[in-house]
This record gives sequence, C-alpha cells and structure tokens, in this order.
Amino acid sequence: MSRIYLAGPLFCVAELEYNMSLKEYMAENGEELVLPQECGADIDPRMMGSPDYAFSKAKDVFGKDLGLLDSCDALVMNLDGRVPDEGACVELGYAFARGKPCFGIKTDVRAAEYGIDNMMVVGALGGKIARSREELVSMLRDAGL
Repeated sequence: MSRIYLAGPLFCVAELEYNMSLKEYMAENGEELVLPQECGADIDPRMMGSPDYAFSKAKDVFGKDLGLLDSCDALVMNLDGRVPDEGACVELGYAFARGKPCFGIKTDVRAAEYGIDNMMVVGALGGKIARSREELVSMLRDAGL
C-alpha cells in the first residue's frame, strides 16, 4: 500500500468532507491517503489576531505538513476550485523538488488559463491530472503506486 499525500483546500465543511470521502475511496482501492487536516496543528482561531501566535502556528503547520509529505510516496493535488490552493502549490513544489511522483485530480470544469490550470502547476504535474477518483486510482496503479 502506498502512502499518498493530498494537497488541497481544507477550510470549509465541503472541502473537509470531500477530502475524507476521497480518503475512504482510496482506502477501498488499496491506497493510504494522508490528509494534512489530520496533522494535529490545533489552531485556536481566537488567537490568530496575535502576530506571535499566528507566526508560531504557521511554522508549526509548515513543519508538520512537510513532515507528513516526506513520509509519503507520492502527492495528489486537488485542483478543484477557481484557482489552486496556495498551500497546495507550495506542497506540490516541495514534492516535485524532492522527486516524488505528483498527480492531480480535477472534477471542476473551471480553468484558469487557456482552458487549463496554472501552467506551472500543470507542468509540475506532468499533465497527470485525473478527472475522477476512478481515473486517479488507475493513474496511480499505472505509475506503480
């Protein structure tokens, strides 16, 4: 079973639920999907107005997410939404630089540039962008994951 990091948005109920449903689907298909929302950052939203607290939490989240990513065999980036999530873009760049296989999943019909997503993102993904969960599993298997 491969460990695969999911890079993508996780800031509202719909995003969190999508991530969990994708994790369950991947587990049913023999893949372990690692969600950054489960990194245990324990952010207190009431304290985020304090610059010292906010910076401390940013360092904590950054370190925990990269630690999770380092423990994984590959990255899948959720490209749904009007534009790619900024944090996911950082995670993609890190994974790409570390030589990890990178894939995308996009079920959203919206595109940012010339009918595709950001060219740097698409380039880092090598064009490996699935349009469904089933296609994603197939891509991962074809890649030996």
